[in-house]
Amino acid sequence: MLIVAYVVAALIAIVLALAAAKPDVFRVEREADIKATPEKIFTHIDDFHNWAAWSPWEKLDPAMTRQFAGPPSGKGATYAWEGNKKVGKGAMEITELTAPAKIVIKLDFYLPFEAHNTAEFTLSANGENTTVRWIMFGPAPFVAKIMHVFMNMDKMVGKDFAQGLSNLKAVAEG
Repeated sequence: MLIVAYVVAALIAIVLALAAAKPDVFRVEREADIKATPEKIFTHIDDFHNWAAWSPWEKLDPAMTRQFAGPPSGKGATYAWEGNKKVGKGAMEITELTAPAKIVIKLDFYLPFEAHNTAEFTLSANGENTTVRWIMFGPAPFVAKIMHVFMNMDKMVGKDFAQGLSNLKAVAEG
């Protein structure tokens, strides 16, 4: 029984040491080339009403409730949602934009866990294409670092970003 206690204590110590070695911030980033102008793509991002057509999370809960406030698009526009465990509960607000090149969003999650991050979209003309970069970054408190020992945030969220960008490409090019 004493050996089991030592093994458990050693495993806990290893997890805590691994967590302590994780960075204090996280960053997830994906990009895609879309055959459309930055102006055309920008309208799909800076108006939260348009996200239903391309966001990878919108279809995970058909019963999800949505609330829009502030201006219909641009700085100050807000979007709040609440749904099943796949989509949770949260809110977004556009805090900065430079049309048609950059949109910065304050992103707050309340369920299934609380987190306060920033999302950023940049659009760069590239010949007939526009390179769209979707970035999310924020602090990684110690509890999050423990979670990061067992899950890879970049792989977990990155696949959703890639899907969202693919959806945005289909909408913008369609």
